[in-house]
Amino acid sequence: MVGSVHGGRAKCLQRLIRLEMPVPKTIALSFDTVSQISKGEMPDMAAILAPFGAGPLLSIRPSSQDPDWGGPGAILNIGMNAAKHTELCARIGEPAATRLYLRFVQSYAVHVHRLDPEAFEYPDSTDAEALKRALEAYEYETDEVFPDEPAVQLAEALRSMARAWDGTSARLLREAKGAPADAGLGLVVQAMAMGLGAGECGAGLIQFVSSRTGQPQVTGRYVAQSQRRQALIEADNAIYLTRDPRGPSLEDRVPDVFAQLLEIGDVCRRNLREEMMVEFTIESGILWILDAVRVPRASRAAVRIAVALASDKVIPREEAVMRIQPTALSELLHRQVDPKAARDLIVKGIAASPGAATGRLVFTSNDAQASAARGDACILVRRETTPEDIRGMHAAQAVLTMRGGITSHAAVIGRGLGLPCVVGASALKIDRKNLRIIGPDGRTFGEDDIITVDGTTGDILAGAPATVEASLDDAFQTLLQWADDVRDIGVRANADTPDDAQTARNFAAEGIGLCRTEHMFFSGDRLGVMREMIFADNADDRRAVLDRLMPMQRADFAALFEIMAGLPVCIRLFDPPLHEFLPSDKAGMRDLSEQLALPLAAVTERVAAMAEYNPMLGMRGVRLGITIPEIYEMQARAIFEATVDANQNGAKVVPEIMIPVVSAMREVELVKSRIDAIAASVRANRQYDFEYRLGVMVETPRAALRAEDIAQYAEFLSFGTNDLTQMTYGLSRDDAGRFMSAYVQQGVYEEDPFHSLDIEGVGELLSIGAERGRKGRKDITLSLCGEHGGTRSAIAFCRKQGFDYVSCSPFRVPVARLSAAQLTLLDKRKPAI
Repeated sequence: MVGSVHGGRAKCLQRLIRLEMPVPKTIALSFDTVSQISKGEMPDMAAILAPFGAGPLLSIRPSSQDPDWGGPGAILNIGMNAAKHTELCARIGEPAATRLYLRFVQSYAVHVHRLDPEAFEYPDSTDAEALKRALEAYEYETDEVFPDEPAVQLAEALRSMARAWDGTSARLLREAKGAPADAGLGLVVQAMAMGLGAGECGAGLIQFVSSRTGQPQVTGRYVAQSQRRQALIEADNAIYLTRDPRGPSLEDRVPDVFAQLLEIGDVCRRNLREEMMVEFTIESGILWILDAVRVPRASRAAVRIAVALASDKVIPREEAVMRIQPTALSELLHRQVDPKAARDLIVKGIAASPGAATGRLVFTSNDAQASAARGDACILVRRETTPEDIRGMHAAQAVLTMRGGITSHAAVIGRGLGLPCVVGASALKIDRKNLRIIGPDGRTFGEDDIITVDGTTGDILAGAPATVEASLDDAFQTLLQWADDVRDIGVRANADTPDDAQTARNFAAEGIGLCRTEHMFFSGDRLGVMREMIFADNADDRRAVLDRLMPMQRADFAALFEIMAGLPVCIRLFDPPLHEFLPSDKAGMRDLSEQLALPLAAVTERVAAMAEYNPMLGMRGVRLGITIPEIYEMQARAIFEATVDANQNGAKVVPEIMIPVVSAMREVELVKSRIDAIAASVRANRQYDFEYRLGVMVETPRAALRAEDIAQYAEFLSFGTNDLTQMTYGLSRDDAGRFMSAYVQQGVYEEDPFHSLDIEGVGELLSIGAERGRKGRKDITLSLCGEHGGTRSAIAFCRKQGFDYVSCSPFRVPVARLSAAQLTLLDKRKPAI
């Protein structure tokens, strides 16, 4: 209750006092009181001062509900005046007392009355001279004598801090950190523990784990003869906390106080249920605890701390799962730009695949492959990528495109490969003739220049800033195992290659929810065979060419089955339009004419004839499977033969075959009859029985609306929300990045629908499709396999709709597992109605 009325700092201090820690006398002012102060309605100063006795020195510090929301800076030594100065001269010596008085006058003038700091800086004066000049400057600037009365000083300081919280800049700053517009501020008035004087005196900070790793480690700083946060500022005067051969330490000077700090750290951990950073002061050998705050931590440390607290039974495992932001796991999976590194920004695009990578610029896939062969790291820059660029993407350290959105080709493949990717950097110009890019500020970068792609933030940086390596330690694995113990929806991976499948297994995916088989045709010499098939004149010639591809496909599927070790593998049959496999430039067409031994004119004419005005809505997916059935027949035979081989080797494999771009029941009926015939043929030839499941990828609005009919021929429906969003909105997912930010800023769309699932529109189609699919087949399996599958909002929606699983890029699997667990736990906390 205290935290929501007086703020987090007040709540923590209250708990420290209840734990009988040596906390100086403290009074907390509530949000309402501070709000009234900002309006000029002051509380009784005498009543606030009374508990502190005669002639106190006080500090005021902010106490917002969430420490991350910040607040005005602390003001120390309120109550300092001529009489107190005389008293302190006798107690701590004239130099220290004068320095204290001077700092208070400077702080009061600048932070309470907002006077010009330069008017109170006297670098060439002694402290006594500077104090005299500061008091005179205050009187000159305000036409008032510097106030001696503690009540006046306290009232003015409280009013200043309250009004600062209500200022426009402060409000905008905290709202940017997620605070509500009406967030309240509490203030804490506390007796000063001096840290100055005879005997061991000083101030410091101590924590008991590493902020970077979360491992047990005593770190911090102590500065003798100092007050409060001077321990952070005066690094040159700091000494070690623990014994160290390099110099003196607090443990050497006052071992009893150091032991007391260790005990306090343990008490805080057990009773506050958190790793705390403790602010302390030592006054003549006596320890005072001024504050304790949650240890600042990197993502790696956050995971380890949560797991350690749960392992030691300080918190339940479920709470450890809830404490970690899913985005923190994403950071751990990829190398990141060091937060402390300087960033020379060239341009900002759309953060499409997280992680950071540095390399020299290359502008073609061939150059990326050549660079990789030499062992040189490279960044592949394209206006937009096509399936033909996959080999170059494999060779590159990162990808940058001028066009595209969060579900564009480059983004989807980048996430699948775990490759940092920034798309939609439309402010960047690409000069392909001179092989260079031109930034919005006019700077140019060519083939020999080094840049860094930060796919986590969308920044493209000049040079090679320092990076932090990925970290998948035992704490990471433990946390995700605890998440798996509670989540109630499956998580599979979208994996197209054996490497993708292995990554999915490493991240404990429960199978493959989407294997896009067309990506298998762009590797090695398969592209050439595909082009031969496209140029074949009739079905027999196509089959002859496809017979050469069939063993390669069979080997692909066999490898997937082996890696997934009996887990389900959902294989989407060939989807893209055939023109994507053909060259678009003159040089490529010349190479193709040589490969096929055809006149260049014939090749050019055939390529032009296959072009489509709107290929994403053209002859692709099931439309190809019906008009050119040889492709699906070859793929089905490869799947079934690989299934027989896997089962004969001891694996229990039941492949799932998925038909893409369906819009009518008859399409499914036709493809199913042909696939069933292939299955019967393989069973007869191999003298081995096997099972398989046939389903549909629901990515057209009509498929969702007609799901009841379609389900009669389908054992599962997997909603492909990438294309379903595209078709529902009538937006090109590759081009929407040009205007999407303007649409979101102006409130046309609440969020980019390719980034966050549109619950109201696309979500309604999913609801309709799920409901009608169940009417057509009661035991139908429902899933979501678009890129939304790794997002929290989509997982929440799928749980609500009773979906069986979601599927996402392999590197999103850990995030999806944690998100699903947290959503499950949140539902369990809700009171029953």
